[in-house]
Amino acid sequence: MIELDSIKSPADIKKLPVEQLGELSDRLRTPLTRKLAARGGHVGPNLGVVEAMVALHYVFNAPADRLVFDVSHQTYVHKMLTGRIGAFTDPAHYGDVTGYTCPRESPYDLFEVGHTSTSIALAVGLAKARDLEGGKENVVAFIGDASLGGGEALEALDFAPTLGTNFIVILNDNQMSIAENHGALYDHLTTLRESNGTAPDNIFKALGYEYIYVEEGNNAARLVEAFRAAKDADHAVLVHINTMKGEGLPCAEAHKEQFHYSAPFNPETGVMLDQTGAEDYTDIFAVHMVNKMAENPRVVTMTAGTPGAFGFHPERRRAAGRQFVDVGICEQECTAVAAGLAKGGARPVFGVMATFIQRAYDQLSHDIAINNLPAVIVDFAGSVWGIPDMTHLGFFDIAMASNIPNFIFLAPATCEEYLAALDWAIGQTDHPVFLRTPGGPVIHTDRPVLTDWMKYDVVRQGHDVAIIGAGSFLRLALEAADLMKEKGVDATVINPRNLSQLDTATLDTLRGYKTVITLEDGICDGGFGQKVAAWLSAPAKPGDSIPAIHVLGLRKEFVDRYNADELLHANSLTAPQIAALV
Repeated sequence: MIELDSIKSPADIKKLPVEQLGELSDRLRTPLTRKLAARGGHVGPNLGVVEAMVALHYVFNAPADRLVFDVSHQTYVHKMLTGRIGAFTDPAHYGDVTGYTCPRESPYDLFEVGHTSTSIALAVGLAKARDLEGGKENVVAFIGDASLGGGEALEALDFAPTLGTNFIVILNDNQMSIAENHGALYDHLTTLRESNGTAPDNIFKALGYEYIYVEEGNNAARLVEAFRAAKDADHAVLVHINTMKGEGLPCAEAHKEQFHYSAPFNPETGVMLDQTGAEDYTDIFAVHMVNKMAENPRVVTMTAGTPGAFGFHPERRRAAGRQFVDVGICEQECTAVAAGLAKGGARPVFGVMATFIQRAYDQLSHDIAINNLPAVIVDFAGSVWGIPDMTHLGFFDIAMASNIPNFIFLAPATCEEYLAALDWAIGQTDHPVFLRTPGGPVIHTDRPVLTDWMKYDVVRQGHDVAIIGAGSFLRLALEAADLMKEKGVDATVINPRNLSQLDTATLDTLRGYKTVITLEDGICDGGFGQKVAAWLSAPAKPGDSIPAIHVLGLRKEFVDRYNADELLHANSLTAPQIAALV
């Protein structure tokens, strides 16, 4: 039997007889589980496709054959088989690889990708480029059942057979999204599974695919047989494999939603390690929304397949009943449905990760904003303290959404302000609202919340120097002001709260100041600080002095697996660096 540490490339497993691939899969699952338990990560998706990854590399000849993985959060075993086994067997090297495909790591990884529903379209482009060059390599798109329901995936699924050349889709059907699947498509997949792929109504055949069904999707030998049947086809083929999410780990099999992505855990018991018990905005939001829905039957909480990201575990979803809507992993649809709900008189609140709302820019602008509909978008992890993976950065949200006309972009600084902003957003009917959940620890205050959301809150009155700290960075502004105080400088500290509409009356009081500093937990380009600088740089009347204006935030760049403190320091966003400006 091959030693795991000797796997340098797929060529090393191609030497094995098919009969030993099941044993190899079991052996791969052991270090995979050990790393997942120690470091956390996407547990269920990776354990569920161990055999599929082994069979893929056994049959196909990557990187010559082009393998494209949807989301790519299920590619840990793919990495193990393509020269990166040490990052899974040696704890000292656990951090050597990303959690997604990464061309910087290996020629076997074709794209940096971490969002859903993209693989088929990306593969269509590769196949078209191959055909233009007269190539013969296989192009394979690997996609899960939840991702298949996304609009981009369905559009590409429709188009791919028209190429009339080799194109292979492997549909990994584990009957789960992050939570449960939603939509009629999944009833259809159920029918196909229950008929062992023989049901007369078959959407894939109707679209022009040769259809192959594999009931034992966690049996490497069965998968090899199916993949060999699809390999080198001169037309579109879809291989539908029935797998178990979390295969081989009892706690992950039993609690599929909890173990889609997990922090470090005890693999024997499934108990999470190092639970701090600290307050969390996901729970704060969920509890508040459950109460709001109980008070008002017109309030609807919405998600695009990520209910756990904002605290809506199954019990809360059941409690909400019809007032909770999960459309599946379809952010564009969810945003447009929110527009329809608002038009119909409901009060929709769409909870979404900041990285994922990027996918719905057109719906934010066209469907909600142009129609000026009072939908509420509540984004999470839109912060330097959000998700540090390049594919999931959330700190572009201020520049993106605060510049859409009609939207009111609110960035509260404290828990009390956050809940007050949420109540106001739900209660008003004049505008759509984009509410940014604060990043970092939950901060409480006994300071009364200013109820006029068009006005800035002057938290501390000083003179000559003003620090405007938006959202999570208000505490950074206060820390910098304290350091300035030690140097004899009394700084005014302002909590702007509203990052889309300037409170020009408050800003005009700063025209006689020597220095104005803006701080925002997002990129500077197109952000809040530039709006402030533009206003203060234009004299209100002849003879007005213009203060020295420092616009501080993050550089416009993609960063990967960063340390938040290091990134803040690199962007001059520490209290001592800010205080040194005066």
